[in-house]
Amino acid sequence: MTTLNPYLSFRDNAKDAMTFYQSVFGGQLNMSTFGEFHASEDPAEQDKIMHGMLTGETGLVLMGADTPNSMDYTPGNNYSVSLSGNEEAELRGYWDKLSDGGTVTVPLEKAPWGDTFGMCKDKFGVDWLVNIAPAAS
Repeated sequence: MTTLNPYLSFRDNAKDAMTFYQSVFGGQLNMSTFGEFHASEDPAEQDKIMHGMLTGETGLVLMGADTPNSMDYTPGNNYSVSLSGNEEAELRGYWDKLSDGGTVTVPLEKAPWGDTFGMCKDKFGVDWLVNIAPAAS
């Protein structure tokens, strides 16, 4: 099954923001830092949130992360849409269509957390994140 979720970007305050959203919506909040996945060589980014996911009791899913210092951050444009699941052929098909005529910002390839992940901006300027988890056995 593929899910479609909002993904919010922050600059240095994703932990506070995601904790706030948990206080609003309830649910389970999981957060990982850049340091945990060795995803940044910048010492200032080691404790920043690389990925946060709030899963509400009603099925609501909200994701968010700190934008690395090397990437542009513009409040008001700090969102993207995330497609995630374990249906590899389906998700690769979406990736191919979304990235066609757009800009690939992170190639769709194996990520440090074990999934296949990529980021692109489609031809209409919408940012997309695609995460393919290994198929369930």
